[in-house]
Parts: sequence; C-alpha cells; structure tokens
Amino acid sequence: MPRYTGFDTAAERRDTPRVAILLINLGTPAAPTSDAVGEYLAEFLSDPRVVELPRWLWWPVLHGYVLRTRPRRSAEAYAKIWRDDGSPLLVFSERLAESVGANISRRTGGKVATALAMTYGEPSVRAVMADLMRAGVRRILLLPLFPQYSATSTGAALDSVTRVTQRLRWPPALRTINDYHADAGYLAALVGSVRAHWAEHGRGNKLLLSFHGIPEKYAAAGDPYPEQCRETARRLGDALGMADDELLVTFQSRLGRQPWLRPYTDEMVEQLARQDVETLDVLCPGFAVDCLETLEEVALRYRTVYLTNGGKQFRYIPALNACSAHATAVADIAVRELAGWV
Repeated sequence: MPRYTGFDTAAERRDTPRVAILLINLGTPAAPTSDAVGEYLAEFLSDPRVVELPRWLWWPVLHGYVLRTRPRRSAEAYAKIWRDDGSPLLVFSERLAESVGANISRRTGGKVATALAMTYGEPSVRAVMADLMRAGVRRILLLPLFPQYSATSTGAALDSVTRVTQRLRWPPALRTINDYHADAGYLAALVGSVRAHWAEHGRGNKLLLSFHGIPEKYAAAGDPYPEQCRETARRLGDALGMADDELLVTFQSRLGRQPWLRPYTDEMVEQLARQDVETLDVLCPGFAVDCLETLEEVALRYRTVYLTNGGKQFRYIPALNACSAHATAVADIAVRELAGWV
C-alpha cells in the first residue's frame, strides 16, 4: 500500500492545517534471510529502549555474539510463517491501516490522512513523516499499535518520531496516544474474537493470555506494562464471565539470563499439559496483529511443547488483525483524540 491514505481534496480548506494519524508498529525484516534479519536485529537491539545496558557493556555482546548467531536462527523461524505477500506483521498492519483510514475518512469527510510506519525497518518513521509533511500535514496524531504501554515498544516508537522532529526547523504539532489497554472498543473486539472461537470450536478448559515480556527491572523502574496487561486480562475475564482459575496471564519472548516478567508462557504451557489440562485456548492481547511471536513462537513452538507433554488440543486464537471490530475500535480512539483538530 502507499505510505499514507491521502486527503479528499474537495473537503480541504486552505485556512485549516492538514491533519494525519500515524499508526506505528514495531517492525519486521525485509525478508526471511540471515542478512535481512541481521540488519533488522542490529537496528532493533541497538536501541537503548530495548536493551538498557551501558553501550560499552552491550556492544561487544551484540556485535561479538548476538549478531553472529541469532540472525540464522531467527531467519529459520521467519521462514516458517512468511507469506507469499511478505511479512505477516507488515501485511496485517497495512490491512489494518487501510481499514482504519477508510473508517476515519468516512467520519471526517476526507479531512484526515492515515499513515503507517515502523519503529525499525520499513516503512520507516522518517520516510513516512517526510511524505506527510510534503503533503502539507501540520498536525499528526501518533498512535503506536501497542495496547499496553512499555518503554520498549510505545516509548521506542515515540523516540523514533522525536528523532525526526528534533531536526526540523518547523516541526508539526503532535498528539500522542500512550496506550489503550482498557479501551471499551478494544476490549469488545477481544471478547468478540474469543466468543467467535468458542462458538466454532467449543470452550477450552483454560484460556491463557500470553503477553510479550519485559525484564523485571524495567517494571521495577516504573514501566506500567505489567499492571496494564493484568488490567486488560481482568476486564476481558469479567466480560467473558470467567472464573479466576479459568483465565491465566503469562509472559513470553524473554531474551538473555536476567529475570523477566513471570510466569513464563513456555513453562506454564508445559505445566498445564502435565496437569492434564486437555484443551488450552491461547490469546495474545498485546499484539495488534499477528507476527513472528504469535505465529511461530506461540502457535507452532508452544503448541509442540503442549502436545509433547500430554496436552490434547492447543488452540491459538488469532490476533485482531484487520477485523472490522478492531479497525473501528482504533478509529474510535483516534477520532476522540482529534477533537479540536478536525
């Protein structure tokens, strides 16, 4: 898709600054190859928001070990889930952006453009913002596609915008949506996806909510992420009418030896299988769209862990992706924050 959905020229007013919504997701390699993954990981893991270690300590590890070993393994994982039309994260993010853009355009009379950028990789924040400003955009609403705030995701996305604006003589006006973990529309979309899954497949013995993890020390330093994840889980469980022992919250994708948020998803999946929980439903509410962490780590690897330890049915419930309820929820959030601009 183009980097942004443009304006309805018939609806423009010369005395009104142009407005755009910038959706930002994490990013993805350009291809499932070692070289492409290595380039992506070098950018991602060089960000001090992601790895909060002194550069003198982290740089030798990153360049001397991580970037020599991890790209090949990660490329093999990406190859398992890569689509004919590209990276799942990029494809699904583009579809979501298109749906959100069409929704917002209808509701604003074509006065607001919608754009998509990635914190790491392409389309880059720098390039997309340059496109928007060439189109005359002077007001930008930033909406990182991370329902629960973490400095490692939302914070990094906002940093990428700051790096662009701090070099501009006349930067655009900015508004920021930090999180939407308790938004009614987002929660309703999650509830609807679970109920649709149950209607088609039946209800599992447990519903496991797997969120991306962060190091414990990040939370101890003030990152609100774990509390927001648990608040999302509590509201989702209440809406579904689930008992406390039917709904589980875990954290995945840990890296390195330092303690991350617990309980760990892989350990919980194995534990449940060994406890004779025959059917396990798994949802990843922190991921706006499906990606490597949901499609390969959860739906493939953790399914294998579950089945090889005695579990009978492991059922991954897809991310919201570009479903109508999700696009409407994101558009609703954006339109509320545009008050006074449109």
